[in-house]
Parts: sequence; C-alpha cells; structure tokens
Amino acid sequence: MLQKIAFFTLLMSSFWVSAQNEQLALDYFDKGEFQKALPLFEEISTKQPTNYFFFQKIIECNQQLQQYEKAEILIAKRKEKYFQPFLFVELGYNYQLQKKIEIAEKNYDLAILEVKKEPNYAYQVANSFEKKVLLTWALKTYETAQKENPNLNFDYQSAMLQGQLGNLEVMLNKLLDYSFNNPEGTPMVQNQLTRFLTDDADGTFSATVRKNLLLRTQKSQEVYWNQFLSWFFVQQKEYGKAFVQEKAVYKRNPESFYNIVTLGRMAMEEKQFEDAKLILEFVLENTQDLDLQMRAHHFLISMEIASATLKDYPTIDIKLQELLKKYGINPYSTDLQILSAHFKTFYLKQSKLGIELLQNTLKLPLNLREQAKVKMELADIMVYDEKFNQAILYYAQVEDNLKNDVLAHEASLKLAKTNFYKKDFDWTLQQVKVLKQSPSLLIANDAVEMFLLIQDNSAEDSLRTALQSYATADLKLYQNKKEEALQFFLAILQKHKGESIEEGTLFKVGKIYEEKGDFNKALTYFQNILENHKDGIYKDEALYFSAEIYRKQLLDNEKAKALYEKIVLEHPDSLYYTESRKQYRTLRGDSTI
Repeated sequence: MLQKIAFFTLLMSSFWVSAQNEQLALDYFDKGEFQKALPLFEEISTKQPTNYFFFQKIIECNQQLQQYEKAEILIAKRKEKYFQPFLFVELGYNYQLQKKIEIAEKNYDLAILEVKKEPNYAYQVANSFEKKVLLTWALKTYETAQKENPNLNFDYQSAMLQGQLGNLEVMLNKLLDYSFNNPEGTPMVQNQLTRFLTDDADGTFSATVRKNLLLRTQKSQEVYWNQFLSWFFVQQKEYGKAFVQEKAVYKRNPESFYNIVTLGRMAMEEKQFEDAKLILEFVLENTQDLDLQMRAHHFLISMEIASATLKDYPTIDIKLQELLKKYGINPYSTDLQILSAHFKTFYLKQSKLGIELLQNTLKLPLNLREQAKVKMELADIMVYDEKFNQAILYYAQVEDNLKNDVLAHEASLKLAKTNFYKKDFDWTLQQVKVLKQSPSLLIANDAVEMFLLIQDNSAEDSLRTALQSYATADLKLYQNKKEEALQFFLAILQKHKGESIEEGTLFKVGKIYEEKGDFNKALTYFQNILENHKDGIYKDEALYFSAEIYRKQLLDNEKAKALYEKIVLEHPDSLYYTESRKQYRTLRGDSTI
C-alpha cells in the first residue's frame, strides 16, 4: 500500500513540475525572452514528441533568434516522421523570413497541391496560412478544396478572409449566400455582420448591407430575405422599416406574429412612438390571441401614459378598468394589473388602491417570475408611500427568488436606491460597489453614478448635508412630484454652488425642464455642465440630451450634428454612443437606400 502511495505521489509531483515548466516557457515566450523559452520547450517536446503546439513554439523561438537553418532541419525531420501537409507552409514561411520568396512560394504551392489531392486537408493548411497572416494563400486553399470537392462548403471561412483583406462587399455576399444555404448558421453570420456594422465609422458598410438585402428581397420570393432585412433594420433602430418586412413575412407565415409584437415593444422602448403605435394597432386588428391582445394594449397604454397630461388621466384610468373587465383578473392579465396599480399610485395619487389591487393579484396562482414582477411593483409603491423597510423586504424577496435573473439585478439596484432615499448612505455605498460589476450596462452605469455621488459628496462634507437634500429631492422626483422636486433641486444649486453635488443636480434640473417642455431652460442647465464640469460623469448625457432637443424640438440640425459628433469622437464608451453615431451620420447626409 505504501509503495502505491509513494508511486502516486511521485507521479503527481512529476505532473506538477511538468505543468510548471510549460507555464514558465510560455511566460518567457510571451515576454519575448526566446533564449530562455527555447530549452524549456525542447525539454517538453522530448517528453511529448507528438504535441505539435510545443513543436511550433520551438520553431518560432528559433525563427525569432534568426536560427533559420536549425528551424529548417527540425521541420524537415518532422516531415519525414509525420505526413502533415501544413508543414510545407511552415517550411515556406521559414524561407520567407529569410527573404527567399521564390522558394517560400514553391512550398506554399506544394501545400495547396496536397489539398488538391485530398481536399479535407484544407482546414489544417488554411489555418496554418491564417496564423501567419498569409490570407491570400489561405483563401486559395479553401477555393482549391471546394473546387475539387463541391460537397465541402468553405463559404463562411472564405467570406471572413475576404473581410480581413478589406473586400467587404465580397465578404457580405459570401456570408449572405452561406446563411441562406445553411439557415442554422444565420445567427453566426448576423453576429459577424454586427461587428462590422459597429465598426462602420462612415456608414458605407451599412449602406452596402442595406442595398444587397433590398436587391435580394426584390429578386427572390424567399421570405428568408424579408426576415434578414427586418433584422438589419432593427440593428439600425429603423422599426417602421422593419415592420414593413415583418408584415411581408406574416402574410406568408402567420405564425410569425409574435415577432411583430416584439417589434412594437422595441419601438416603444426606443421612444419611436408613432411606429410603435402603428405596429401595435396592426396587432390588435389581426389577432384573436388574447395574450397578444393584452400585450398590445399594455404597450399602447404605457405610451399613452408617457405623454399624458393631467386632463388625460381620467380617460386612461377608464381604459385600464375596461381592459381588466374585458380580460378578467387572472394570471394572464398580470401585466395589465401591475400597470393599473402603477397608474393609480404614481399618477392618480391613490396608492392604497394600487396596493389593494396588487395584493389581490398575489393571491392568484402565479409562477415565480410573475410573483416577482408583482412584488417589485408593490415595493415601488411602498417607496412612494415612504414605507422603506417594507419596500426593502419585497425587493429582497425578488433577489432571493430569482437569483442571477435580470429582475433580481433590477431589484438590487432599487433596493440600493431605497436605502439612498432613506438616507442610509453607507449601506447604499456597499450595495452599489457590487452593482458596478452588473452584466447589465444600464444597471452598472446607474450604480457607478450613485457610487460617485455618495463618495464624492461624503469626502467633501462629512455631515452629508447636500447629499441629504439631494436624496429628498430625488425621492420627490421618484414620486412624480416634479414641481416639488424642482424646487428642492434649485435650492441645492443655491446653497451648494461649486460643490460636488452641483453637477448631478444640474442634470436633474435640466431633465425636469425638458419634460416640462421648457427646452431652452433645459439647454441652459446642460450647457452649465459642459462649461463648468468638463471632467464630470454627466458630460456625455448633457451632450446627448442637448443634441436631442436641438434635433427633435428646436429643429436645429447643425447644432445637433455638432453635439452628436462630440459624443462620437470623445465618448466612445458612452451608453449614447451608438445612437449618437447613427444620428450624426443621418444629419451629415450619409447616403441611404
């Protein structure tokens, strides 16, 4: 027994030493210390002679040390021992490093000749060429293999090589051909196109994609191209144009109706209300599905609430009551019940009715997620009523019941904000420290803003006087008491001028005036941020919302364009970067088809 234990210990020790040597060799290699890395790789390769990875590291070390003859001998020996066509690439590249281009290309041709004999070698040979950035040779490899065996499909690989070579339209057409012939590969193709669209600084690639997809929808009756074009318009946030394509899909495939509902929701979230209304009204006219009807009504009334004035409230309340009467109080109408409770609380100031409605909703046979949504709204109403401890209890239940879910992350942020309204700043600070790492960009961004707000103002004022006033004002804003909130924020600007609290307060005041429709006053406060808080965290927001006011409200496209351009050039990490770039291109007059 002792012998077995000793043998096992010795074996594990050997593995550990071997792993240590491998890591050390790789560290030396990464640091460019090839003289130190080489003997270690040679030792490892002696023990693992068939492992090509370490053999290649030996070749690369020799080449970096300009020991080309030694590298050539090693490649030749391996060629004799193992028949691997990509070794011709290795040998050719060794000659290329010595500026012996003619001999190098002879070896590259020999590698491709082997692919011609056996097309299945294409993967290895092309991969070897790609690693050495010999992209034209890699492309030739795939083309040779596909010519010899048409059953092999290298359209995707060839397309990506064309992209790296800068032939973007060739790449696009190959990718589109590949996805059409291999529908299961469509998400992969769309992911690649998204990358290129994101990096498309001047909009030329976007215009090329649009043109090619439109031509394909015109030339072919295949519904696939309508779906793909709809996807493209969604990427560009052109929901009205996407809707045209989705209607064409629906005519031939009525089962696609859920896509139209989703499109309506996205248009609403992006505040493209006209398109959203058009889409959702189409849903109501064309479906008997109660679930879809309720979703459409929910979105439509949510939009109506967003733009409503005080005189509209009674009409909206009646509509909500009629919808609940029509569809009944049951698990399927949960979202309508939540919306109704929210409206009664935050708009009609009838929080007791809102709480009563949701407590009855919780008595229904709901699943965990539905329960969480109801509890989240109940917690929101408790915050409205300033019953902070009860709100915290509900938010914590959502966190516990839906761990790692988006709703749980939202509940965590709302819990932190509740503690902020409660003026428990130390506890809030601990919570937002964690939330700064949230996978949701919006939640992470809000957490960072709150963290900096508390940290900066605590360092400046140990009594946190300004911070307490800010929390009071922010709670009023949460309660939809905008006039009261405005007066509190303006008082902070008077009492704490020049302090850290000023920047965030200026932004809040600017947004309140924007919502009130006093756009020139809003611009004044945003401009104050841009002039006096140039290194602050609200600079990109001030630029973006100023640009939006100039474009949408004051119809001054030149001023809007200049502000969007500043975001594009100076704030590439901003949440508003993508939309700003799109609007900047449009105002600049980039061609669209």
